Amino acid sequence: QLQLVESGGGLVQPGGSLRLSCAASGASLNYYTIGWFRQAPGKEREGVSCSSERSGATYYVDSVKGRFTISRDYAKNTVYLQMNSLKPEDTAVYYCAANFPLAIQAMCIMTTHPYWGQGTQVTVSS
Repeated sequence: QLQLVESGGGLVQPGGSLRLSCAASGASLNYYTIGWFRQAPGKEREGVSCSSERSGATYYVDSVKGRFTISRDYAKNTVYLQMNSLKPEDTAVYYCAANFPLAIQAMCIMTTHPYWGQGTQVTVSS
């Protein structure tokens, strides 16, 4: 069974950068649509960025477009989220998720997926 383990969160100043990692085991991410989600206290979980397992297509929510980049390292079976120009409103617990092949827009709109990481805290504050 696919398992996802996240790392890379932390405390950064506004304008700073972080790279989150989501290491998969038990199955290859080649067969899954993947995505990053975040949830701030008192708010619902939202999709941030998602990518296709087959085409390399990517999707970003408008609030992070141009600042965040999702990528995969197939050899390491790992997905990354590079976050640049971080803002305080980016503060949240970030989760990676995987689902069976799915349109990337649908992946990010949906918040129920069969495979989730444990989450990693990202705090953007001066």
